[in-house]
Amino acid sequence: MKQKSKSVLIVTAILAAAAVNEVSAASVNAVVRDERNNFVKEAVVIATPAAGLSTSEQELDMKIIDQVDKEFRPVVSVFQAGTSVEFPNHDDIRHHVYSFSEAKTFEIPLYKGTPAQPIVFDQAGEVTLGCNIHDWMSAYVLVTDTPYFAKTDGDGRVDLAGLPPGEYTVEVWHYEQAAPSEQSAVTVNLTQNETPALEFKIERKKKWVPFRAPTQSQDSY
Repeated sequence: MKQKSKSVLIVTAILAAAAVNEVSAASVNAVVRDERNNFVKEAVVIATPAAGLSTSEQELDMKIIDQVDKEFRPVVSVFQAGTSVEFPNHDDIRHHVYSFSEAKTFEIPLYKGTPAQPIVFDQAGEVTLGCNIHDWMSAYVLVTDTPYFAKTDGDGRVDLAGLPPGEYTVEVWHYEQAAPSEQSAVTVNLTQNETPALEFKIERKKKWVPFRAPTQSQDSY
């Protein structure tokens, strides 16, 4: 009976601690629009604490960027620096994945299946991915130092939850974004009692779209 009572006390203490953490968490609601006032899908909203980050705020689970029907999936990814990423190829043809970006330069020569070694994105910055065989295949990765980020939905909206209260720089990034403006970052002081609603405006840059081969030619180019 004594052992059972001790177990109940431990469970109660864990639940109480979880409740305190939930109550103390802050959040941000944001919407992202472009220069034509259109909602921007798959923009990344990032919150960086002014007080800095602790090692306990690292979320470095293995991530995946797939290749299906001669396309990268997802097209837009965001990871915390230090994250390992696998690049499985589920097509019936080989791909040659590469990046020449300053934040991460690598190549995975022609292959099928899943490479034996994942790629570690160990430096914050923007990374553009391509395939050396299929010019239209592109994907975009934002590597951040903070674990507090989320992508906007089809309505350009995002709910960034679970932030410890405090001062943050909240900013937006999109792979088609021109040079960042004053409207793409803001400083906020977050508390558990209010959820600020932020609106960001970005300007899209012109993008060249290469010709895409027909999807039926799975056995060749």
